[in-house]
Amino acid sequence: MNRTVLFLSLAGGLALTALVLGLPQLGVVKPPQPPVPVVVVTPPVPPTPPQPVTATPGSLTMTSRLSHPYIPAGTSEVFATVDLTGAEVPGAKRSAVNLALVIDRSGSMSGYKLAQAKQAARHLVSLLRDEDRLAIIHYGSDVKSLPSLQATPGNRERMLQYVDGIWDEGGTNIGAGLSAGRFQLASAQGHFNVNRLILMSDGQPTEGITDDEGLTQQARELRAAGITLSAIGVGTDFNEDLMQAFAEYGAGAYGFLEDAGQLATLFQKDLQQATTSVARDVTLTFTLPPGTSLGEVLGYRASQSGNIVSVALPDFSAGQLERVVVRLNVTDDTVGHTARVTDLKLAYTDLIRNVGVENAATLSSVVTDRREEVLARQDKEATVYAARARSAVNMQKAAEALRGGRKDEAKVYLQQNQALFHEASAVSGAAAVAADVAEQQATMDEYDGADNDEETRSAVKRSKVKALKSFGKVGSTY
Repeated sequence: MNRTVLFLSLAGGLALTALVLGLPQLGVVKPPQPPVPVVVVTPPVPPTPPQPVTATPGSLTMTSRLSHPYIPAGTSEVFATVDLTGAEVPGAKRSAVNLALVIDRSGSMSGYKLAQAKQAARHLVSLLRDEDRLAIIHYGSDVKSLPSLQATPGNRERMLQYVDGIWDEGGTNIGAGLSAGRFQLASAQGHFNVNRLILMSDGQPTEGITDDEGLTQQARELRAAGITLSAIGVGTDFNEDLMQAFAEYGAGAYGFLEDAGQLATLFQKDLQQATTSVARDVTLTFTLPPGTSLGEVLGYRASQSGNIVSVALPDFSAGQLERVVVRLNVTDDTVGHTARVTDLKLAYTDLIRNVGVENAATLSSVVTDRREEVLARQDKEATVYAARARSAVNMQKAAEALRGGRKDEAKVYLQQNQALFHEASAVSGAAAVAADVAEQQATMDEYDGADNDEETRSAVKRSKVKALKSFGKVGSTY
């Protein structure tokens, strides 16, 4: 074998060895390879948590929020809270009012109650201005009226004399009193933006229309006719559920007084609300998208048609606050998705500009698979509002149990409320619910001390007032 052949054989052997062992091949130049791209992985940006939504294009401000801006995948229970506030109008002249005062003069009003009612009526007359109108109606078994008069100095004197001549007699014909009040208001209704009837009673209806449905239908008709109805119950023997229904269906206010001596203050407060009205025909609607269903509207009568839930609200005066709390069930399985929970629409007549106004807002939650994020993002204020509204349901049940002589059952509902506020304090802090906890304890003590029928009826009525305010009927409950 010559040297050339030997060299080629060795070279071939080394090349084969290089292929097998992965060594660089002798005499072979590899072409340049493109650089390997470097992939930089950017962590996903978390969605911006939904914030409370505020809208103010008219005389009402609407602020809405969700108890849970973040929800776990699957089905969740959330609470939507909507605060509505009447605009303050510094320096504005109060509106003229067309007013009817309807006073119960049945036999149960004899003595101190009727004397105080007459004194309150005199005080109301003294607060009127020349541009206002007032009709005075009093009822027992029958109805008597001083026709609606412009409140000029001479007519105010006539009104005072008429009040002096009211004497107690007969049964309690509330329906006839309401009808007479509506008739008197109608004579001048077209000339006023604010037409208001104030009803005062200390007892149950015993004559005329006596069923709740028939009487509340009168309240609905008053509202449909553009008249606001406020109802004031005196003493402990009136039907508080009926009087509350009058105020709710009549878009006015409800007041409970154990002492008729406070009537003048309530008449004055109701007149102030009437003469500073900024909005009427107020309706709040919730449109529920696919994935959202209604649990309940707490404390308000609501109607539902398809996926639209409507809540009728009272007329609003300057600075008046009302709150609506709604329990919703939301289903969404897509982590990272922003779920539309509900669309809101507020419609009303703006009495400052005398125009119709609509506000709109959308509430949404982010779907997450991190339970700690759900808890950390929970809205503190909405959580407290929801706890109060839920406690109001129990407060109503407690009042009914007490009325039925089931004191131990009533106290169980109040204990459940203490647990509700304890849960809320874990989110919002103990200070945020300290007054609520104290109120539940005070009610418990009041129930313990209710040893006779009078004390029991009083405790029931006070509990129902507390429930109304806890639901969010702050400005429309005296």
